[in-house]
Amino acid sequence: MTELKRIIKAGFVNFSRNGIISWSAVLVITITLSVITSLIFLQAVLHSSLDQIKDKVDVTVYFTTEAQESDIMSLKSNIEKLPEVASTIYVSSEEALQTFRDRHQNDYPTIQALDEIGSNPLGGYLNIKAKEVNQYESIANFLKGDDALVSGSTSIVDKVNYNQNKLVIDRLSSIIGGAEKLGFIITLVLSLISLIIAYNTIRLAIFMSREEISVMRLVGASKFRIRGPFMIEGLIYGFIATVLTMLIFWPTTVYFGNNMSSFLGMNIHEYFTSNFFQIFIIVLLSGILLGMISSFFAVRKYLNK
Repeated sequence: MTELKRIIKAGFVNFSRNGIISWSAVLVITITLSVITSLIFLQAVLHSSLDQIKDKVDVTVYFTTEAQESDIMSLKSNIEKLPEVASTIYVSSEEALQTFRDRHQNDYPTIQALDEIGSNPLGGYLNIKAKEVNQYESIANFLKGDDALVSGSTSIVDKVNYNQNKLVIDRLSSIIGGAEKLGFIITLVLSLISLIIAYNTIRLAIFMSREEISVMRLVGASKFRIRGPFMIEGLIYGFIATVLTMLIFWPTTVYFGNNMSSFLGMNIHEYFTSNFFQIFIIVLLSGILLGMISSFFAVRKYLNK
């Protein structure tokens, strides 16, 4: 414990002694953590946008006007048992007719023609949403089965619009897959670049102490005793950089939340505040690991001489 206390104290001494170089390292790590935090928000905006697009995609089953309510409810219950199905919404023929009237209330010839028919020409329909976009094909295959669509010898289904939406669904699946891969690649590349920059900055700070390291080696200090203070110094860099990053992003997210929510599709500040603890932990661990790992490898050069 005494040795550990000495190492921690030496780390704080190194930080204060290096002055502007220490703060330069803090600044570089702050920029690095800002990039990482921006990537977190970018991923959140991307997933929010994709979720909004997903919500607009569904498969609709249109029933015949002769279909019995009991048969429709039985089919609805069977569909809801499928593991791919997230939700179903049934609209009865009466509700479909009222919706049609509301939509064409200013179209007098259409309303007049509907009144002249004297009966409801519209059947009910069932909107089906899958958990994932690529699962609609599996649901469509289920709906193709005679057992699913037939009551006795009569089909209760007029049509299923999956084939009409298939091109959109396939393209959306491709976009989602490509966006996730691109996000991973961008995150990986920027993280590596940030790590290299932070490593070189911290190496400069340790370069100022190269003579001290040589003396400690001559007097027989262990590698842990030599490396420890620099790793504590790296930990300090990471902690201060984390605090600065969170302070920077608080007003930034307020601005974007107030002015760009409609463009981004979500309120960035609400996301930041609701996930503050998780984001803080991710940024803190990233900062500490970045500082300590960079210090570890930067000192190793002088220990191996």
